[in-house]
Amino acid sequence: MDSRYPKIDNLLHNVKFMQFVRFVLNGGLSAAIHYAIYYLLLFFFAANAAYIAGYLISFVNNFFLTCYFTFRKKPSWKRFIGFSGSHALNFGLHVVLFNIFLWMGVHKLIIPFFVMGIAMIVQFFVLRFVFVKK
Repeated sequence: MDSRYPKIDNLLHNVKFMQFVRFVLNGGLSAAIHYAIYYLLLFFFAANAAYIAGYLISFVNNFFLTCYFTFRKKPSWKRFIGFSGSHALNFGLHVVLFNIFLWMGVHKLIIPFFVMGIAMIVQFFVLRFVFVKK
């Protein structure tokens, strides 16, 4: 039986494309957790402290979702170390971008959207290297 939309069917069966779709969904959930924690902690702490705490808490959720959901792999210490290393880079990118936007005068409730959007794209390619053997 021929499909009416062969290009869409091919795309939906493309492993790399589907990994990216799952990555975006995982990233969206992790970003929502990060932002919710950041927002709540803003009532008690400075913006940088709230942002960092939100990042660290969402990190745990993100690791397990990345293993099981995005790349369909079992968690391991080797993957955790690679994931942590990639997130060290990502964390540095977040902090630098966050402070640049803060310095530019962007409202502190909007900054995370810019930072997370930029960092998510960079992170996908770094994590793909960690989870997918060549």
